[in-house]
Amino acid sequence: MCPERSGGTGGNGLSVPMAWLWTEHLADELLRTGDLMEPTTLEFRAGRDALALTMFLGGFLRDTPAPAALPGPRVDELRLLTAYGSAWRGWVCERLAEAERRTAPGDPDLRLARAAWRWLEETEVLAADLDAIGPPVAREPVGAAPHEDGEAQVWTPAWQLGLPLGHLAVHLY
Repeated sequence: MCPERSGGTGGNGLSVPMAWLWTEHLADELLRTGDLMEPTTLEFRAGRDALALTMFLGGFLRDTPAPAALPGPRVDELRLLTAYGSAWRGWVCERLAEAERRTAPGDPDLRLARAAWRWLEETEVLAADLDAIGPPVAREPVGAAPHEDGEAQVWTPAWQLGLPLGHLAVHLY
């Protein structure tokens, strides 16, 4: 099914969130192609949701109605939006607020995008300390708790792990 049918309804009059489902499918394919994580892991879901949210809010479907592959300029834009240290979180919040002003209340695509954002914000995953692999970048604080062997465990919102994973998948694309 193509995303241009996003305003359609199912046989029982229910709105079908095709734009969100299509971007989620594209994000899933990007991550599976990169073969970076098992699809059953929380990390994979975080990467998929971060990529899908970026593509959905970035309007990737407007000029690519039924893509078999993302056009080069859109891939470059996706790389920039998901780059480490980018202001992605603020960008998402601004775009979600803008989308709420533009769309009708109860829009199914926006409802699924909001649910993905809520999951990415509220779910914490145990992750490597990303500051250890590059220069420190100002980000939201993460929690660190000592582990039994004295090594600190870093708990981070799922989006802070999913975004670099998505970015890497885009680079491998």
